Amino acid sequence: MEGPRDRDTEGRARNARPRDALGRPLPRGAQGEERAPEGVPRTPDEALAEAQRLLDAGRPFHAHEVLEDAWKAAPEAERQLWRGLAQLAVGLTHAARGNDRGAGRLLERGAGNVAAYAGAPPHGVDVAGLVAWARALAAAPSSPGSAVPGPRLRVADPRGRVGGGA
Repeated sequence: MEGPRDRDTEGRARNARPRDALGRPLPRGAQGEERAPEGVPRTPDEALAEAQRLLDAGRPFHAHEVLEDAWKAAPEAERQLWRGLAQLAVGLTHAARGNDRGAGRLLERGAGNVAAYAGAPPHGVDVAGLVAWARALAAAPSSPGSAVPGPRLRVADPRGRVGGGA
């Protein structure tokens, strides 16, 4: 039987074991990846930029943490968008781990949540591109050990800059 669960300063269960780039727990004392801090207040632009940086670095689990914080802090009208973005990052995490079934479910769920914003995408989010990316990835089984391409969260303008603003 294991000892007591790790707890954070508020007493919530929080696994303190180090984690790899895909969020899998490593043995205590192992060298893990730096974790994205939780509960950091960010503007939507900051959250999208940080999540994109983490996705580009092959760290979708950590991008999910950033997007989950944004989801929890979002105004009611945007909560489904941020929830969907977090689900896409978790789906990508499952795909990178070789869990095709879990990946497919979360990618489809996330795509459905994000798709609701197709008419007026907030913050330059590439709703159409994300939905197409997620559904294509959900339909294609991954090869164990192969790199799984991450998405672009925002639309790039013709000059190559990523969109922003609401």
